[in-house]
Amino acid sequence: MRKAIRPGDVNWMTAGSGIAHSERTEEAMKRSGFRMHGVQTWVALPKTHEETAPAFQHVPASELPAWREAGASLRLIVGSYAGREAPTTHFSLIFYVAVEMPTATKTAVLPDHAERGVYVSEGTVTIGDRQLAVGDLAVLAPGAPVEVLAGPEGAKLMLLGGAPMDGPRHIWWNFVSSSKQRIEKAKADWKEGRFAKVPGDSEFIALPDR
Repeated sequence: MRKAIRPGDVNWMTAGSGIAHSERTEEAMKRSGFRMHGVQTWVALPKTHEETAPAFQHVPASELPAWREAGASLRLIVGSYAGREAPTTHFSLIFYVAVEMPTATKTAVLPDHAERGVYVSEGTVTIGDRQLAVGDLAVLAPGAPVEVLAGPEGAKLMLLGGAPMDGPRHIWWNFVSSSKQRIEKAKADWKEGRFAKVPGDSEFIALPDR
């Protein structure tokens, strides 16, 4: 499946029992040059859904809940937040909100979810007496709203969190599971070519040696 990504769109994959995908740049874009700003996030599936059928979902920006709050622009990517629900498929109680904040604007991270975080992708923000810069992730204490103040150049943030995971996860290369044995099976399946192929793409990335 080929799908162009436009500003604000969301491409959402459910890996489930195993999925392969290919990310490519159109030749015309390579010739003309371009800039892309985005955040790629992995969300652990609950144990009850780890073997669900793999799927891909493209959600246009126009279908995502969006609103303004004290000068900041917010867009709900997945889950539920501030009384809103995103159409993006999910299997656990989560929220993921993209926020654009002009200079000196404020937003409050609501206390609706047990676990909450603030990730800075552009600019700077202040939470209490702590300043966060690009690449910083603040893990917030539960139970009360937390005010975030944008710095002099403004900021772009991801507000994220949800319910605690139902146990630890193991990660090896691109494989994630609650079971180390399941990861070993995925490694064997990849090596032997048992994953479904990407239509129209013949490239194969070999399993790392370690």
